[in-house]
Amino acid sequence: MPDTPVLITDRLCLRGHEATDHDALHGLWSDPAVTAHITGTASTRAESWTRLLKYAGHWRLAGYGFWAVEHRETGHYLGEVGLADHRRGLGPEFDGKPEAGWILAPRAQGHGYAREAMRAVLEWADGGLDAPVTVCVVSAAHPVSIRLAQDIGYRDFGAIDRSGQEVRLFERPRGGA
Repeated sequence: MPDTPVLITDRLCLRGHEATDHDALHGLWSDPAVTAHITGTASTRAESWTRLLKYAGHWRLAGYGFWAVEHRETGHYLGEVGLADHRRGLGPEFDGKPEAGWILAPRAQGHGYAREAMRAVLEWADGGLDAPVTVCVVSAAHPVSIRLAQDIGYRDFGAIDRSGQEVRLFERPRGGA
């Protein structure tokens, strides 16, 4: 099983998830303010545990995955960022490509942490992942995440309806060119 590499930025430590992260992860995914533009539904403790196991499985089976994001000075769990293979069935322009994602606790939003963390993730991917393109999907009703996707090099290439919600599809070539 590939170890999750630790990525260090000016303010953050991105590390592999551990079983001891379950409470913090559940707190994040059970917050309706956090899930409003992602799943629309707060997660149960069991669903949060399954998510934690899925993160470990991504690293083992795909060689990439999600990182837990901690504040370097305080050690507080701020959220999660990374790449996944969700096999969503969104078409050949999307499926089969590593899908970027980010989710931060409300107290961590608005400080540039997601941008800082995702830049580290994409730098790691550009240097070591055999993927010429990464993708992401963002709710059309979430302009902050759309701006973030654009700021880190993603370009909008379409929209679809997903469960009655318009989502935007983005892609980013290796190196953000």
